[in-house]
Amino acid sequence: MASHGSCPVIKNILLLDSEGKRVAVKYFSDDWPTNSSKLAFEKFVFSKTLKTNARTEAEITLLENNIIIYKFAQDLHFFVTGSDDENEIILASVLQGFFDAVTLLLRNNVDKREALENLDLILLCLDEIVDGGMILETTGPLIAEKVTSHTIDAESPLSEQTLTQAWATAREHLTRTLLK
Repeated sequence: MASHGSCPVIKNILLLDSEGKRVAVKYFSDDWPTNSSKLAFEKFVFSKTLKTNARTEAEITLLENNIIIYKFAQDLHFFVTGSDDENEIILASVLQGFFDAVTLLLRNNVDKREALENLDLILLCLDEIVDGGMILETTGPLIAEKVTSHTIDAESPLSEQTLTQAWATAREHLTRTLLK
């Protein structure tokens, strides 16, 4: 994947359960062109990090020329992947922003059941953090606020929504339809 000048590029953000199964994942790189290569990467990363204790602090590892920053909470495993030449601190801030936003959105019940029940919020979260590999936002409360503004406005009649809110509502309905 070509680097965007000096801008850091995120290759993927993964949210896996305690068995390494997908909860929510988003890829921004062609490094894993097929679904099976993505699943193999997720399994590989999970198996390599499983024995670590990334519960209090985020951990960092280098696997197959990728820097992976990760953190665990309950039965959820959060991962952010970047190239081996990316800045670890920036990758860590993306992970922390994702983690903080999810924690806020799940009202501190950061576990698989709650995550699956609020999968739409988590997927919106990923969209607010990174777009096409480019980092948009790393502040957890801001990410959560943007996500909740989409969902709260979805309940109000379309006539009372701004154009941006209407687009967000339409995108959310499309996302829901695609995920069924």
